[in-house]
Amino acid sequence: MRLDGVLFFPVTPFDADGDLAEPALARHVADGVAAGAGGVFTACGTGEFNALDPGEYTRVVSIAVAATAGRVPVFAGAGGPLPAAKAIARAAAAQGADGLLLMPPYLVSGPPTGLVRYVREVAATVDLPVVIYQRGTARFSPAAVAELAELPNVVGFKDGLGDFDLLQRIILTVRRSAGKDFTFFNGLPTAELTVPAYRGLGVSLYSSAVFAFAPEIALAFYKAVTSGDEVLTQRLLTGFYLPLVDLRDLVPGYAVSLVKAGVRLRGLEVGGVRAPLVDPAPEHLESLERIITTGLEIAGA
Repeated sequence: MRLDGVLFFPVTPFDADGDLAEPALARHVADGVAAGAGGVFTACGTGEFNALDPGEYTRVVSIAVAATAGRVPVFAGAGGPLPAAKAIARAAAAQGADGLLLMPPYLVSGPPTGLVRYVREVAATVDLPVVIYQRGTARFSPAAVAELAELPNVVGFKDGLGDFDLLQRIILTVRRSAGKDFTFFNGLPTAELTVPAYRGLGVSLYSSAVFAFAPEIALAFYKAVTSGDEVLTQRLLTGFYLPLVDLRDLVPGYAVSLVKAGVRLRGLEVGGVRAPLVDPAPEHLESLERIITTGLEIAGA
């Protein structure tokens, strides 16, 4: 199952009582797929995986699969304590997910050998393609990734560290030893800002948080980058993505909160974020609205 284009990470909508807003989620996913997403990654970081109970998680995956209707692959987030990660993986498979994005174990740090064991045990639970997510407590060695790439259903590696020396060594090691296609992609927050750097390593696939609230901008950027339009690429990076990242870095957790606020600003009521995240302050919402307006103007939307 090949991933291509702009990868869509939907938010998880909540209603006024704080409960899962299922109709809003179905519309959000369907609209994103219709706008041109190359894949849907539901109940992941942007979807507040950390804040969902098992029943909510199951419904989120089920709704995303139904709303996507087979048009593009649906990957579901998994991770946390090992027994929970296994149960979540089984739930995702039962709801028809096409693959898993395996996020870091909960809180603790382990050596690469421990991370290999963690991925092995979760991957063995289901017959689904698994993409490993390197971020936070999950820092893999080149040898560890090469070992995991030999597993039949471990198909990709999402980098959320931005350590280019380490990533280059991982890529070279895996490509030298793996006997199959293996996908690498950029998973840094607001990934577009570092897309030119990742492309220099031969990593062209990336996740787009912006696509969740401004697909017009995300697709304009993707087209500019892939067609070699350096002028538009730099205009979007300078006029939209850089101010967005500056705003994002003001408060921990804004990488998710601003995305959800952006969806609301574009007309879909998805509620706020769950603790420990906080919703953007009023002045930051005003800044976000201005940044989105500028981005749409640059993109010609």
